[in-house]
Amino acid sequence: MPLYLVRHAKAGSRSEFDGDDIDRPLTNAGRRQAAELATRLAAVSPTVLVSSPYRRCVETLEPLAVMLAAEVNVDQRLGEFVDGHEPDHGELLGLLASLPDRSVLCSHGDVIPAIVDALRADGMRVQGTAQWGKASVWVLQREARRFVEALAWPPPEVD
Repeated sequence: MPLYLVRHAKAGSRSEFDGDDIDRPLTNAGRRQAAELATRLAAVSPTVLVSSPYRRCVETLEPLAVMLAAEVNVDQRLGEFVDGHEPDHGELLGLLASLPDRSVLCSHGDVIPAIVDALRADGMRVQGTAQWGKASVWVLQREARRFVEALAWPPPEVD
């Protein structure tokens, strides 16, 4: 059964945002992407929603949470790598292993490739073309708690 690993939707420019980057919100296009993702992900009957503590990640999952009458749980381990320091990959993989099937997680453009690379190193196969764009989704299939295959959905097209 799969887990769904979502890169946050489009957010405002880092350089143009006045404030702590953790508080940078989605743009209007990002909110439209989040709404499209909610429709697509609701169809898989998600069990748990887990997000990086960054506002743009939480906002990406909020439309799905509303559709499901669920809550977005925040987990620091999904946060962006700060000052070039990568978190312990074992902690990230431990988080993935601990979640029930059909969980939806939202993280960042530096964290998601690190997770996919670590799972590949552990033998997971990647089908199709990798998708790293904002609001892309990695579908991580597992058997007996081991990740065996992944494929990526491209980001929703929005104006």
